[in-house]
Amino acid sequence: MVVGKKHILEPHAASLSQSLRDIGYSLESAIADLIDNSITAKANNIWIDFDIHCEHPYLSITDDGKGMSQKMLIEAMRPGAANPRSKRAENDLGRFGLGLKTASFSQCTQLTVITKEDSLLSSAKWDLEIVKNKNKWIVYELSQKDIEKIEPIKKLKNKGTVVIWNNMDRLLEYKAGTISADDFYEKFNSVEKHLSLVFHRFLSGEFRDRKLSVFINGNPIKSFDPFCISNKATQILREEIVRIDGSDIKIQPYILPHHSKLTKVEYDFYKNRSDFLNNQGVYIYRNGRLMAWGDWFRLIPRGEATKLARVKIDFPNALDDLWTIDIKKSRAYPPQQVKERLKNIVNRIGDQSKKVHRQRGAKLFNPEAYPIWDRHTESSSIRYKLNRANPLLLSLLEDLSETNQLAVSKILDVVENAIPVEAIYSDYSTQPRSFDPSSQEGEIDLKAKLKEFWSLMSTTGDWDKVEAFKVISNIKPFCDRRVETEKLIQEILQDD
Repeated sequence: MVVGKKHILEPHAASLSQSLRDIGYSLESAIADLIDNSITAKANNIWIDFDIHCEHPYLSITDDGKGMSQKMLIEAMRPGAANPRSKRAENDLGRFGLGLKTASFSQCTQLTVITKEDSLLSSAKWDLEIVKNKNKWIVYELSQKDIEKIEPIKKLKNKGTVVIWNNMDRLLEYKAGTISADDFYEKFNSVEKHLSLVFHRFLSGEFRDRKLSVFINGNPIKSFDPFCISNKATQILREEIVRIDGSDIKIQPYILPHHSKLTKVEYDFYKNRSDFLNNQGVYIYRNGRLMAWGDWFRLIPRGEATKLARVKIDFPNALDDLWTIDIKKSRAYPPQQVKERLKNIVNRIGDQSKKVHRQRGAKLFNPEAYPIWDRHTESSSIRYKLNRANPLLLSLLEDLSETNQLAVSKILDVVENAIPVEAIYSDYSTQPRSFDPSSQEGEIDLKAKLKEFWSLMSTTGDWDKVEAFKVISNIKPFCDRRVETEKLIQEILQDD
């Protein structure tokens, strides 16, 4: 092949540096990318600090990792410092050699890194204004005098690294007017929730032989386990392994507990940080770090019946090419071999998740308990109708004249046909505990209610009191507070 005249086209630093700012990082994904570097550097503690009220607002991320030499630091500041196809250390959470720069530039125009290795201090700084004006990739070292002015370096001991953002035009929204303090702190509330999930296995100590501690302005971040493993009602199903190119991909399914099995503390914690409906799906981890979650990859539809189903997938960085990871580490798509195995697993756990709901619902339609509602199925049609044989309804109807019985029956027909199914589904999907009597305002006097229901039933037929209370105890709110109800029934029977 004849080769014509060659041209070497180096990218314009001024334009490319601005393009790198718009890859699509959010604040939380940008900070998570920098934490990846700290974990790779074997840090045990990471401090995220910020001050937006000082003369020169800043955000810093400091770690007690192994640090870098000046030569290593300058290379780390190079855009595309590593080949994404090169073999990496087993615990390396990086990939493209771009994260430090692109994550930082997405929020600021001045990036400073100060690092210590064996007590030797090194520094380097990017200033995109200089890059734009000179149209050259210029990184410069700081003088000792300038370094001493930097507040966050006080956390550096004999080793470690501090990354500092200044001129945070994107984060502080200079162009749109300075962001309010409330909005800024709201952003960091989202950051805390994001990091508690993405790094939960490091924060809990599950993935390494030691826990990682992360602090935001001195406040520790608590691990958020999306699988609720600490709850005994969580079902941990059989793990499966797919082997590709000599590496293992582990697939672990879970069924989360029904909300009624969560303690109030657990429920409030999960409710504040998680939406069971939207967070169902596959959770993909690379070297213990959560990459993507909440997707079934079109294998099953997302819905209320499967909201308790989760699948954890672990893969090593040796298989990065197969998972189409993006620069932000916010996307990962399973290779075909994994997707085929996943299809069988997902169908199985989807059925298991539905069963948890059905078992809860079955108690409401136990024929021996004289349910208030009956469930009728015919072909693909499902209807809920009031059980006219329920003693409470009978006691109402039998005291009425034939004309009034017919009128009330017609009214009950209207009630049955006017159940607001869509509204109930929406409310229950997002706030299931709001349907529990124990969560409603005002304490229910169970003993008075029990006596009231017995009074109604005693007007209908020749009911034995013990048998009547068995029927009543299967009606809400008594069935939700069964131990307390049984104790009160014994008190009532003894009083008589």
